[in-house]
Amino acid sequence: MKNFAVKGALLLVGVVLLLTLPFSFYVVGPNEYAAVFKFGKIVRVEDTPGIKYKVPSVHTVQYISKKLHLYDIPRSGVITKDKKSMIADNYVTWRVVDPVKYIQTLNAIEPRARERIEAAVYNAIKNVISSMTQDEVIEARGGKLSTKIAEDSNSDIGMYGIMIVQTEMKALDLPDDNKSAVYERMISERQNIAASYTAEGNSEAQKIRNRTDREAAIKSAEAEQKAAVLIAEGEAQYMKILQSAYDTPEKAEFYNFLRSLDALKKSMKGKGEKVIILDKNSSLGKILYSE
Repeated sequence: MKNFAVKGALLLVGVVLLLTLPFSFYVVGPNEYAAVFKFGKIVRVEDTPGIKYKVPSVHTVQYISKKLHLYDIPRSGVITKDKKSMIADNYVTWRVVDPVKYIQTLNAIEPRARERIEAAVYNAIKNVISSMTQDEVIEARGGKLSTKIAEDSNSDIGMYGIMIVQTEMKALDLPDDNKSAVYERMISERQNIAASYTAEGNSEAQKIRNRTDREAAIKSAEAEQKAAVLIAEGEAQYMKILQSAYDTPEKAEFYNFLRSLDALKKSMKGKGEKVIILDKNSSLGKILYSE
C-alpha cells in the first residue's frame, strides 16, 4: 500500500512536469528584448537571443522590439529669432535603449512613445529655430540643424528609455505668402556681397598691376643706365684701341683713307646713277687723279 502511494506521487509529479514543461521555456529573438516579470514586477531583461528558462505560473514575459522605428512628424509652424514664420516638416528614426524605463513610463505602448517623440521633437525644433535668424536657419539646413534637433530631443525623451537616432528635415520652408519676397531679398543680399567681393578683387588687382608696373619701370631704367655705362666704356675702349693701332702719321693717314673709302661706299648705295665731286687735293682725289 505504501509503495503504491509513492508510485502515485511520482506519477503525479511526472504528469505535472509534462504539463508545465512547454511553459518553462521561452525564445528571445535577435531583434528584441524580453522583460521577465515575477508577480507583476520586472526581475530581469534578456537582450541576447536564445532559449531561456522561466518558472511557469510565476514568471511572465513581455517582448519589446529592438528594431529601428521610423516616425513621420506632422508639419508644424515655428518662429525664428527675427520673428519670421517657417514651416518644418521632418521625420525621425528611434529605438528602445532601456526596456525597463520604456515599460515603467509608457507600458511599452508604441503610440504613446510616438506622442512623446512628437512633443520632444517639436519642442527641440522650436527652441533651435527660435535661437536663429531666418537666414541662419536657411543656411544651416541639413546635417548641422538636424544634429542639433536630435541632441535637444534626446535630452527630453531619454526618461522614457527611448533614443532618437536621427532627425531629417523633409522640408523647412517659408509660408507661401512671403516666400517670394524673402528669396528675392536673399538673392539681392548675395548679389551685393558678390559685387563687394568683385570690387575688392579689382582694387587689389589694380594695386598689384601698379606695383608691378612701377617695379618694371625701375628695373628698365636701371638696365638702360647700365647699358649706357657699358656703351660708354666700350666706346672709350674702342678709341684706346684705335689710338694704339694708329699711333704714327703713316697709320693715321691710312686710317683716314679707309674712312674715306667707307664714306664713298655708303654714298654709292641706292638706285640710279651717282655723281661724286671730289677735290683734287682731297685724299681720294689725289688717289683717283694720280697718274
